[in-house]
Amino acid sequence: MIIDPLYLLLFLGTMALSLFASWRVKGAYARYSQVPASSGMSGAQIAQRILDLNGIHDVTIHSTHGLLSDHYDPTNKRLVLCEENYHGTNVAALGVAAHECGHAIQHQQLYAPLQWRMAAVGITTVVGSIIPFVGMGLLYIAPKIAIPVLALCFGVVMLFQLVTLPVEFDATARAKRILAHTGAVAPGAETAAMSKVLDAAALTYVAAFISALGTFLYYVMHMLGGQRNDD
Repeated sequence: MIIDPLYLLLFLGTMALSLFASWRVKGAYARYSQVPASSGMSGAQIAQRILDLNGIHDVTIHSTHGLLSDHYDPTNKRLVLCEENYHGTNVAALGVAAHECGHAIQHQQLYAPLQWRMAAVGITTVVGSIIPFVGMGLLYIAPKIAIPVLALCFGVVMLFQLVTLPVEFDATARAKRILAHTGAVAPGAETAAMSKVLDAAALTYVAAFISALGTFLYYVMHMLGGQRNDD
């Protein structure tokens, strides 16, 4: 089997970007989770306070295993924090908790990009299950059919990642404003440390979008090249 050098370059490049983004966020978290918040509040406490201040009383807060597995579940209205951030009283834990609260506030306010992402989850999940089948089987049996299908699939994934960017950036911006307003994180060194954690985390979403965009363009290029060859 001959591997396309362009695809190999794309694969290695996007993998390197993803690894770099992961390294950045883990490094920032490891460093700034050692910086205690002068307020003494835990991630769970600041999350509850933020929800209360915004009149959100139907979202429950839970802890889970797995470092940085924090997320907001809009379907079940659950705000899930890893144990380190649920109990942690450092600026990293408070920043992550506030970020997830940002998603809960988006949900309450019917923030359009979040609504779009929620609506796209189902189709993106289906597409994600199709890609391995097409890539591993149909691509070698009927490439003229497989390449347009893959272009379409990765186009859907790319659009999902694109919509995710404003959702995550907005939640981060909300987190920074909320923590400044509540005084949970003191101005100066504490705020700067918290911001570095959240900014590093945002890079992972940028990396995911670039990866999806690059793969989408790769298959579009091959699809258009194939059409020209047929002409």
